[in-house]
Amino acid sequence: MDASFFTAAVVAGTPLLYAILGEVITEKAGNLNLGVEGMMLIGAVVGFKVALITQNPWLSLGGAMIAGGIAALIYALLTVSLRANQVVTGLTLTIFGTGFSSFMGKNLMGEVVPDNIKLAFADFPLPLLSHIPVLGQVFFNQGILVYGGYIATILAGLYLYNTQIGLNLRAVGENTAAADAAGIKVSLYKYIHIIIGGVLCGLAGAYLSLVYIPSWQENVTAGRGWIAVALVIFCKWNPYRVLVGAFLFGGLDIIGFRLQKYSFYISQYLIDMLPYLVTIIILIVVSARKSISGLPPANLGDSYFREER
Repeated sequence: MDASFFTAAVVAGTPLLYAILGEVITEKAGNLNLGVEGMMLIGAVVGFKVALITQNPWLSLGGAMIAGGIAALIYALLTVSLRANQVVTGLTLTIFGTGFSSFMGKNLMGEVVPDNIKLAFADFPLPLLSHIPVLGQVFFNQGILVYGGYIATILAGLYLYNTQIGLNLRAVGENTAAADAAGIKVSLYKYIHIIIGGVLCGLAGAYLSLVYIPSWQENVTAGRGWIAVALVIFCKWNPYRVLVGAFLFGGLDIIGFRLQKYSFYISQYLIDMLPYLVTIIILIVVSARKSISGLPPANLGDSYFREER
């Protein structure tokens, strides 16, 4: 494989990067949100709609992120304040997001992102870094949202492991009752970080519809939200590992096109199922090799009620 394949893998993996990062932050707060696919679809259709109306790239991204954040806020209201079942609520959010995107996008089929928005997100080389042999071409000759993914990953890692707020957040996910007893505002931490997770998922959806495709098509996420949820386990809830997981599966997503380029023909159905098959294999391997560093937050998925502690 030449450098162009790895360059394309980075592009294909960027929406996964944002989605995985959003779910990692959500789960660090102790909430399991299976609505990633739904939030991505909501962000994708809202971002695309705003792009057509305003022809402004930053308003488009803002609309998508706000839409994802509102969807996450609804999830937080149900699971944190009303203590609804997190799995059922997340699945419901995905169903809602799928229907919402289909309804909003029914008149958008065939529409293409305006040229000025394509130009705003076009690739450009970073000075000095882009001249590094091989790595420069792969990682530092990309669009602004790809660079934003690098920055978001580093900031998330520093936030979780090098700040007092990040320590409090991890305490909320590991032992919610103890965090509450220590004076940490548990509900506030959950709300804020669940919403941040939704914002990142909305951004992931917008990247698909505005940059990666860039036109509207039904079910634009094509199951990437479910892969993102699974890859949180592969990344062991560590933001720094997200880059590896996202770009690895970005490569699996496009490998079929590269095989065809080299006249190596294989059933398209097998190629389409490859990312999901590898996801299952990785989950089995990771589950069989559990370690303390790879365990989920201890209170992940548990609804917290102060009077029960």
